[in-house]
Amino acid sequence: MTTPADVNDVRDPELPGRLLTIERDALVPLLRARTDADFALPVPACPGWTVRDLLAHSSGALIRVVENRLEDGVFSPESNDRDIAERADWSHARVVDELERGMTEAGPVIARAGGALDGIALGEWVHAGDVRTALGEPGAYGGPALPAVLALLGTLTRERGHVPLHADLDDVDEPLKLGEVSGERPPGRFIGDAATLVRLYAGRAPGDGAGYELAGVEAAELNLFGG
Repeated sequence: MTTPADVNDVRDPELPGRLLTIERDALVPLLRARTDADFALPVPACPGWTVRDLLAHSSGALIRVVENRLEDGVFSPESNDRDIAERADWSHARVVDELERGMTEAGPVIARAGGALDGIALGEWVHAGDVRTALGEPGAYGGPALPAVLALLGTLTRERGHVPLHADLDDVDEPLKLGEVSGERPPGRFIGDAATLVRLYAGRAPGDGAGYELAGVEAAELNLFGG
C-alpha cells in the first residue's frame, strides 16, 4: 500500500465522497450477487441485526443526509429502528438500490457541511466491513479504500481532539500521526497492519491471527464510535 493522503493536512472536503464511491463500486455488485438467504444472516458486529437490517440502516442514514433531514436524534437507536421498520416491506433489491443512491449522492452534501458529517462516510465504510464479515467475504475493513480511510481518520481524530497516536504500519510507507498532539499526553504507539488499526478505531475486534503492539493507550480509547 502506498502512503495515504497526508493525514496531518487540513480537511479535504471531497475525501468522504471519494470513500463512499470506492466502497459503492465494490459493495453494491457483491450484494446484488447474493441470495435472499444471505440477507438474513446475523451481523456479529451489530447484535440483533441481520445483513438486511444493517443495509436498511445504512441506506436510511445516507438518504437522510441526501435529503437534508438531519433533525436532532436523527442517528439515535430509535431513529435507526424506524429506518429499518420503514423498509420492512421492501425487496432486498430496493434496499440495495437505495444504498447505491445514498453512496452516490451523499458525498457533495457531506463536502458542504464543513466536516460535521465526515464521520458518516467512515461509519458507512465500517458497516460495509461488518457486512463482509457476516457474509464470509474477504477484505473486511481493508481493500482499495484503505488509504482514504486512513486519511479520513487523521482528520476526524485531530478535529475531535482524540487521543494522540503514532502508528507504524506494516503496509504503509510513512508513519501516521493521529489524534490531537497537545503536549498534555504523550502519543501512544501502534505497530501492526493498517486494517487492524482501523478495526480498533471502529470498535471492532482485530481479525483472526492479527498481530499488533499497542502501548501508551488502551484499545477502547481509540474507538471513535463509542460503546
